[in-house]
Amino acid sequence: MSSPTIELPEVESIGREEHVPLFRVVLLDDDEHTYDYVIEMLQKLFVFSRDQAFRHAVEVDTYGRTVLMTCELAEAEFARDQIHGYGADWRMPRSRGSMSALVEPAP
Repeated sequence: MSSPTIELPEVESIGREEHVPLFRVVLLDDDEHTYDYVIEMLQKLFVFSRDQAFRHAVEVDTYGRTVLMTCELAEAEFARDQIHGYGADWRMPRSRGSMSALVEPAP
């Protein structure tokens, strides 16, 4: 006795994938924050290792900006807002607030 064959309905597949636009979170350089501040902030907010955070600190100091992450818009805006809310560098009396960051479309 053979088992009955079950016929499944045809499923139409869509040939194109929907792509979600990606954005970059960019940290901008200034003269009101120390390397220690940048490293500490990146380790705390982005869970970077000390070496990763140090490399970003050098890059932002050298080139004026560093790309911290590439992600969807909501995540990128959240990350930028976390940087803006981190606060002043207590190590520098002239530090009046957080570092600046921006969100830009990824190429």
